[in-house]
Amino acid sequence: MRLRLTPRDTSFFDLLAASAAHLVTGANLLGELLGADRKSRKEIAGRIGEAEHLADDATHTIMRRLDQTFVTPFDRDDIYNLASALDDCMDFMEEAADLIVLYKIDELPARVADQVQVLQRAAELTADAMPRLRAMSNLSEYWVEVNRLENQADKIHRKLLAQLFDEISDPIELMKIKEVVEKLEDAADAFEKVANTVETIALKES
Repeated sequence: MRLRLTPRDTSFFDLLAASAAHLVTGANLLGELLGADRKSRKEIAGRIGEAEHLADDATHTIMRRLDQTFVTPFDRDDIYNLASALDDCMDFMEEAADLIVLYKIDELPARVADQVQVLQRAAELTADAMPRLRAMSNLSEYWVEVNRLENQADKIHRKLLAQLFDEISDPIELMKIKEVVEKLEDAADAFEKVANTVETIALKES
């Protein structure tokens, strides 16, 4: 760990942790939405939208703090990239939920639930890891596991696409479900980007 002789604004750690906590809320609500009927889905999607707004607020707070802070706890570009990647995770989950409601999709393939379970686990790991940035300790298991989860998500995604093209003859219905599936895959990729950014930060600070 490099010796620092200048004071640092440590509020960034709390802000990043708060941002990651919203991801757990969003991912769990997404799982709840899949098991709900169409009427209930609209209300749940609204709650996901609220979580997304809170996540946006957390991101904007981090960006404002970056502009106002001279000495940051680690590279300011890395803080920016980490905050942006956390925001992307929530955005993609919120978009998937919104599409399910807007497209009035009655039934989704079972493997979509597998996608969401991966996101729920990635969100939990991410929320658990963010507070550990303060000491830069015990983080390697986090990024290794999230990368493993993203590989799992890729396999689920490929199988889902094959299933969709094999089983859905209506091109409009195929397009609707495929777009939801792609947004969930984008969310998994975003979680991996968060983990990769954390790895970069940890390596720089070691």
